[in-house]
Amino acid sequence: MAYLEFNKEKLVNLEYSLSREILLSNRAGGYVNTTIVGCNTRKYHGLLVVPIDNFGGEKHILLSAIHESLVQHGKCFNLGISSYGDVYEPRGHKYIVDFQMDYSSTITYQVGDMKFSKTIMFVRETEEVLIKYTLLEAHSSATLRLKPFLAFRNIHALTKANTDADTRFMPEDNGVAFCMYKGFPILNLQLSKKNEWIACPDWYYNIVYKEESRRGFDDREDLFVPGYFEVPIKKGESIILSASTSPAVSKKLAARFADEIKKRDNRRNSYDECMKIAGKQFIIRDKGEFSICSGYSWNYECLRDTFISLPGLTVYSDSDEEKFHKVLENACTKKLNQLVTSSNQPDTPLWMFNTLQEYQDWKDDLWKFIDQGKVNSATQDAVQKDIWDRYGKALKEIIESFLDGRRDEIKLHNNGLLWGKKTDTALTWMNVYDVNRKPITERGGYQVEVNALWYNALCYYSELDKKFGDGNYAKRLSVIIRAVRDNFYNYFWCEKYGHLADYVDEEGQNVFTRPNQLIACSVSYSPIEEDVKMKVLEAVERELLTTRGIRTLSPKNPLYKGVYEGNQSVRDYAHHNGCAYPWLLGPYVIAYLKLQGKFWIPKGLHLIHAFEEDMTIHGIGTVSEMYDGNPPFIPHGCISSANSVGELIRAKYVLTRFGGKKR
Repeated sequence: MAYLEFNKEKLVNLEYSLSREILLSNRAGGYVNTTIVGCNTRKYHGLLVVPIDNFGGEKHILLSAIHESLVQHGKCFNLGISSYGDVYEPRGHKYIVDFQMDYSSTITYQVGDMKFSKTIMFVRETEEVLIKYTLLEAHSSATLRLKPFLAFRNIHALTKANTDADTRFMPEDNGVAFCMYKGFPILNLQLSKKNEWIACPDWYYNIVYKEESRRGFDDREDLFVPGYFEVPIKKGESIILSASTSPAVSKKLAARFADEIKKRDNRRNSYDECMKIAGKQFIIRDKGEFSICSGYSWNYECLRDTFISLPGLTVYSDSDEEKFHKVLENACTKKLNQLVTSSNQPDTPLWMFNTLQEYQDWKDDLWKFIDQGKVNSATQDAVQKDIWDRYGKALKEIIESFLDGRRDEIKLHNNGLLWGKKTDTALTWMNVYDVNRKPITERGGYQVEVNALWYNALCYYSELDKKFGDGNYAKRLSVIIRAVRDNFYNYFWCEKYGHLADYVDEEGQNVFTRPNQLIACSVSYSPIEEDVKMKVLEAVERELLTTRGIRTLSPKNPLYKGVYEGNQSVRDYAHHNGCAYPWLLGPYVIAYLKLQGKFWIPKGLHLIHAFEEDMTIHGIGTVSEMYDGNPPFIPHGCISSANSVGELIRAKYVLTRFGGKKR
């Protein structure tokens, strides 16, 4: 029995199957994303989606879908499916009897006496998707017909039938090749067996993407179908299709598929293994450089998300120090300018200090010793020295960028606190804008998490400078550290509500109960005392905690919206005014564990393992970006989020290690 098991009776029910999506990546920027029945419901869906250098590295869909048909005794059975609004044509989902997700994605069909399977595999670090078709059972041979739907467009756009498209095909080894527009790579479609290509070029009009309709976006496009392959297939035979930006050797495709299976070092046979595989898909290697994809299938990179998710995706997942450092080193070289100049994310560089501290905690094996009131001092100095040598200059330049006034979006005040405000700009992670490009949750002023991160960064760098520098910079920072420590509580503590203000502006404290105050409780160097931390955690538990993460606003607040449904404006408003985010469980779990120790481990593990129920919904084998703040906590946003997966992995590791289990 497969771990990711689906209700076989419900697979033919589109309401059930269209809300479940597969995600395969080549870990180099490309991906496969569609529903478990192969019907695309988002404009981001496709069977071969790759970055294209000619277009700034942005992702483009070359191959949208393939419709398979089996022809036997003169009858044609169409296994594909597309939506044309309320009409689905063809309706191949009615033949599906099984779906499994392990090394790859496999759909099994039953058509009369024929049992037929389709397995999709994305070759790692190569822009090639392999699809293995097998006729498992049949009383007589059949003909397999494969009809490709070509898009050749940006993932954020939709295409229409046009006369600029080059609809010609080029013959290839056991296949054909296409390049519909200038600047695109060639799409090669090749089979492992000799076949016949029947050219009958045509546009398929008004294909509808259900999820785009629901979200209130443009939802219709035309796709080009250049013809179809026909190839005989007999019982027990497998045929491999390669869809690639480089020509394949057709006679080697079967061996290539088998070799790719052997390379898979993990199986989706448990919750932990699913999370580990999901985590690996966010780590992108492109031209030798490593980065983190924030979420699929939008497939974008955000440095803030990189710093938040990186420890969980690398060292806490499978002790991968090499990738941890390569991602950070890339950020400190190629993207240092983003960290030390004015930006709309002034908190992002401060997260880097926290990232390094989480790495240090893992390297020191802090969680094995913390309940004994000690640290592994034998390794701490060596780890910190390595951090200092690798990142010390970048860390100092980050701090200096807040001290010397070069940033126009955030200023250091005499009280030691950072004041962040920029007209019509959201400067924190709560950065959704309305349709008029106005920030929905602006939070201008002294933001609680920004200043907690600021204090933590100052203290950590000061510690490193005292040990490995000349200590002079630490002396300079000590004045600011003292000022933050003296003022943070007075500015942010709300006695009436028993928690920290979300931010403080010209009008005083914003007393909304939000989760940002958790950061002040979880950072290694906190500006608040333990009794205050406990009150904050109790307030968060009382008003914000759900079984799918931490709400972004208390339900007691009249502005609260606990369901992420409706038009774009309504959904955008709910983003940070009620939706629950799994990644916030990371700082929540860590803060509680530090205060309550082993006593709290069962409760923490219960929160983390609750997501096992979601392994077969939304994004298969992974965790979504956010959930409704109200029960039944339906998932939304990216079907697979780096922050969600990374922080859940880290929290699980810390809880089990604290409990005495081996890593």
